[in-house]
Parts: sequence; C-alpha cells; structure tokens
Amino acid sequence: MFAIRPLAALGPTAVLAILTISFPARAQSYVRADCKPVVTAGAPADALTAHWYRRFWTGDCTGLHGCMAGSPNWNDVVSKLVARSRAQERPAVLARACRLGPLIGLEWTRPRTVRRIDSRDLRKFKTTLESSGDVLKGIERVEAEARAKIGSRG
Repeated sequence: MFAIRPLAALGPTAVLAILTISFPARAQSYVRADCKPVVTAGAPADALTAHWYRRFWTGDCTGLHGCMAGSPNWNDVVSKLVARSRAQERPAVLARACRLGPLIGLEWTRPRTVRRIDSRDLRKFKTTLESSGDVLKGIERVEAEARAKIGSRG
C-alpha cells in the first residue's frame, strides 16, 4: 500500500507539476489582461497543442521542439494594432483583435494534417494587419480570410 500525502507536503514544484497535468491551462492564463473578458475559449485539451497555443499568444516555446520563441505573437500583435488605432476606435480594435486571436490560434495549433491555417498564413495575416491604413478594416480583412480558410461564417 502507499500513503497519500497532502499536496502541501509535496513542495511547490511537485504541486505545480500535478496541477499542470491534472488541469490544462485555460487560454486566459497567457492571454493579455485586457483580452481576457473577450476571449472565452480555453486551451486545447492535449498538452502539446496547448503549448503551441500558448506560443501563439505569448511567443513562449517552453516544452516545444522546433519552435522559434519571441515575436510575432498575438499579444504583441494586439498591442500594435491598438497603438496604431485612433483613440475613439481603440475599444473596438481591442475587442475585434482579441476575438480574432482564438479564431486563428486554435486553427493554427491543430494537427498539421487537418489544420487550415499554417505559419505562412500567419505571416500573411500579419502583413495585412501591418499594411492596412485603417486598422479595423485590416482586422475585418484578416477575419474574413481566416473564416474562409476555416470554412466558418459568423
């Protein structure tokens, strides 16, 4: 027989490891704070896909093989879009950009054999967003392109 020890007796590192395995991280844990009210989608169920989804949002490659850390990442993209927008448009830009993150990111993190958005698409979306004179129109264009690739409306 084995003894069951309270979590506190295991030490903080062991507790964190157990909680990470037992309860996959919600997207909100790495989504920028001002996007959290808008982003309701949780992280993908399997750990590897969840790590890639975190990479999409933060640029963090922890636990990923063949990953290039850093920028671009969606949290930075949102910051740049908000900074480029006119003051009166910032709330709308923030909300639209935050909602666009899961649409693109959850598709990009799907297995290679079934995903409809790949890294080439991410680069194209980034270029479209950066080159658009009207930030909201750029977001609309990228959202339409992403939805067309995924095959979803609305």
